[in-house]
Amino acid sequence: MAVINIDPEKKLQVTRRGFLDIAVDPDIDLFKEIKRLKKEKNAVLLAHYYQDADIQDVADFIGDSLGLAQEAARTKADIIVFAGVHFMAETAKILNPDKKVLLPDLNAGCSLADSAPAPLFRVFKEKYPEHIVISYINCSAEIKALSDIICTSSNAQKIIESLPANQKIIFAPDKNLGAYLIKKTGRDMVLWNGACMVHEIFSQQKIMNLRARHPNAKFIAHPECEEPVLRMADFIGSTTALLKFTQKDPAKEFIVGTESGILHQMELASPDKVFIPAPPETNCACNDCPHMKLNTLEKLYLCMEYEIPEILMEEHLLNAARKPIDRMLEISRLYGL
Repeated sequence: MAVINIDPEKKLQVTRRGFLDIAVDPDIDLFKEIKRLKKEKNAVLLAHYYQDADIQDVADFIGDSLGLAQEAARTKADIIVFAGVHFMAETAKILNPDKKVLLPDLNAGCSLADSAPAPLFRVFKEKYPEHIVISYINCSAEIKALSDIICTSSNAQKIIESLPANQKIIFAPDKNLGAYLIKKTGRDMVLWNGACMVHEIFSQQKIMNLRARHPNAKFIAHPECEEPVLRMADFIGSTTALLKFTQKDPAKEFIVGTESGILHQMELASPDKVFIPAPPETNCACNDCPHMKLNTLEKLYLCMEYEIPEILMEEHLLNAARKPIDRMLEISRLYGL
């Protein structure tokens, strides 16, 4: 792979702003240029379902956290470009310490990951020495390093059920997903008090009103939503599970209780069906994740052209964080997930 000599000024700009703020010629065909750069640099573009439709359309693989981690683990590319948020790019780097991993905007964080600062979690963990830690993948590398097993919403139930019934468990950082999993598995887990800002914003009353106007619509929700909202749902599942449900279910209308980016794939897969984003408490577009939406085609093109911003991590952290991720992937393979 060719070595890119990066202008020190551009490096400084990324340090200060978190992304390359360079004017892009409006006449450039960004789709064509991104495809060219992927081929020239042997780069793979991984995108989460919550990215803007344009980014999804140019990606090599689109998925939820489990699918993206699995794809990152098996890629043969020299460069991994991650159109998602910081913890996802970190996970790709943990699984590929010798590859270059790029994130278009380092400011693309995660409210759920931010809700679990590693120093505070370490103290919390020490209070429960007989417990193992299962952490939702939506956490920092430092939290992963403090965990025994990582999970996603796609495999969390199976991972918990794979452990002995008497095994004591701390589940972090999402209290809503944790509470849902306690109901599903019957396990009495200790929960960290974290949450996703997007999945806590949905209005129970507005969803009820929307269902009254669309009596034939099915309401589907992500398990990161609060329990009163989940009680209303016809189906609860991971982002991938929600997408598959809309493809197989005969209903023609769906109210979707998760980040609105997934509607693009739902509409592509089922153009004859209607998908309605579940309304938030306020009149804002709060079911759009502001962190996910920081990535743009322009930032994506620039980061591929100049190969920055790059995810860099200390070797000891990479090694410590990899063990619980490998356990997750191993258990997922065992259950065919």
